[in-house]
Amino acid sequence: MAKFKYGYGWLLKLILAAILLGVGIYMVFADQVVYTITGIAIVVYSLVRVVPLLKTLEKEILRTINLIEIIFDVILGGVMIYAGITKPDTAQWDTWLSIYKYMLAFFFYVRGLIFFSSIAFMGEKTEMPKFWFHIVALTLGPVIVLWENFKPSTLGWIFLFISVAGAAYLGVDGYGGYRKYREYSKSINTSKKPEKNPEVEKELPKPIKDEVEEKETYIS
Repeated sequence: MAKFKYGYGWLLKLILAAILLGVGIYMVFADQVVYTITGIAIVVYSLVRVVPLLKTLEKEILRTINLIEIIFDVILGGVMIYAGITKPDTAQWDTWLSIYKYMLAFFFYVRGLIFFSSIAFMGEKTEMPKFWFHIVALTLGPVIVLWENFKPSTLGWIFLFISVAGAAYLGVDGYGGYRKYREYSKSINTSKKPEKNPEVEKELPKPIKDEVEEKETYIS
């Protein structure tokens, strides 16, 4: 039996790609799933930032401002998750749509506002991709508020696009891993016979027994 020398990460990537694509498609047709996924994304994004962000910020005021933002974001994300799971009745649904709209706008706008305030007034440095991302975030806040016909399904299409891109990335990476796995599997199932080297055979000395027999034959 061959030793376990190959990882099976490719299988996990293919499964995650299928799940990601399925959830992305489902979000277009189910508003409550959009609420839940949005809330989970905000909560995870906020909690992941806590320790690395607060440890690397040099100014106390920046740490305080970002910590307050994180606390508010976790609360907003928790409310979204609760609404997505419980699904308010029809009488409360329109009210909830407005609340969701303003909470989402608040999240994006405050994130962009804090980022550019830290650069303009507190001397923080940044990278170009991060700069453009927060330009988009700062713009999305007012756009969502002023968008009269904004619906969760609109955000669902954005999630679908992200899901398809992520599933394609994981799928291609997983396919490459599976192909390498099959090559490895083929190599351990292919028997290799040692090849004869004629040059080595020529250099091998003759047996001593043959030399003795030749001498005896010559004497007689």
